[in-house]
Amino acid sequence: MTFRRIVLGALLLAGCASSATAQLSVEITGAGANRIPLAVSGFEGERIVSQALVSVVRADLERSGMFRMIEAGSAPLGETAAISFGDWRGKGADALVVGSVLPQAEGRYDTRFRLHDVSKQALLTAQGFAHSASPYQLRATAHRIADAIYEKLTGEPGVFSTRIAYVVKSTGRFELQIADADGANPQSPLTSREPIISPTWSPDGGRLAYVSFESKKPVVYVHDLSTGRRHVAANFKGSNSAPAWSPDGKTLAVVLTKDGGSQLYTVNADGSGIARIASSTGIDTEPRYSPDGQWIYFTSDRGGSPQIYRVPAAGGSAERITFNGSYNVTPRPSPDGKSLAFISRENGRFQLSLMDIASRQVQILTDSAKDESPSFAPNGRMILYATEIGGRGVLAAVSSDGSVKQRLSVQAADVREPAWGPFVK
Repeated sequence: MTFRRIVLGALLLAGCASSATAQLSVEITGAGANRIPLAVSGFEGERIVSQALVSVVRADLERSGMFRMIEAGSAPLGETAAISFGDWRGKGADALVVGSVLPQAEGRYDTRFRLHDVSKQALLTAQGFAHSASPYQLRATAHRIADAIYEKLTGEPGVFSTRIAYVVKSTGRFELQIADADGANPQSPLTSREPIISPTWSPDGGRLAYVSFESKKPVVYVHDLSTGRRHVAANFKGSNSAPAWSPDGKTLAVVLTKDGGSQLYTVNADGSGIARIASSTGIDTEPRYSPDGQWIYFTSDRGGSPQIYRVPAAGGSAERITFNGSYNVTPRPSPDGKSLAFISRENGRFQLSLMDIASRQVQILTDSAKDESPSFAPNGRMILYATEIGGRGVLAAVSSDGSVKQRLSVQAADVREPAWGPFVK
């Protein structure tokens, strides 16, 4: 990995065989030390639907690293069932989920659940949770249930109902794919024989900005996911790269070479109203807005080596942010604006690092050697990133404290450029 490789957007993704449309598989490689013992019983009536529901709920919660799943047995428990709290306490459970799936008119199903505190023998959900859905929507229902359980037990919103975007390369083909946060239900809004890089979600989750080389040069597009339509947002002379959305979804920060070297500009999402926001004799690239929209973080070698800076979003003087080491790139502010994820190089290893912006303390979160493209989950708990294992690109995720680790991969395919989508109402 080199700085100029990043600048030019030439991560052309290593070649591989097999179909690119396969679902991401998730492997948990580490878990939190203080996990909540949780039992999720089978839901009464689940057998009437063909799709698994409870298994998705369990997998979501276990994958978070926040819960230790307690064996619930085979007998389903409806949401109004009498609970033998002593029995569940004997199994080691601190919390218990029960539920029901009820058939409704027009082939829909009403799914309900309740969450119990086993020790206090009390309901943690004041009212049951109900969601009416068609059979093909039951997986989404399961994610919503897992989100509700996660938030009630941790105090943080769950991200199981969110989506991720990434790029997969098979022989002679690049696919921009979108999937559920667990890697299921992959869809391909764009397929090309030329590279696709730098996908990034709009704040409302309805659009993706990305860079495509289909015209034999890097051009920034905005893609409406509901309609499938897209338009050019930046196609100036030279290279157009590294789009980043403003928090209000109206503007993109981009990197252009139209005036010579790689420099930072803003452009309206419809492609109008270009403005330069920073100027230097070096290479400026990889912009990202702060969550409050006040700052744009970026990578620059203006000081002699690639480091992270920030500049007021309206333009002005740049401030250097990273000082540890000679190579720090790809800044990604956390959703609360308090931390900054980035890629640092130590002893020839490119690793995901996290900085507390107030104290400037830095923690290396991974033990891999070829990390790139970090992306925060919308609750800030996990960071999704790309890395390389056995010469093949895979996705991985790590918690912001480094304790929980996951690996997501497509068999025999190269996966890069991850972007975690926002909360969507």
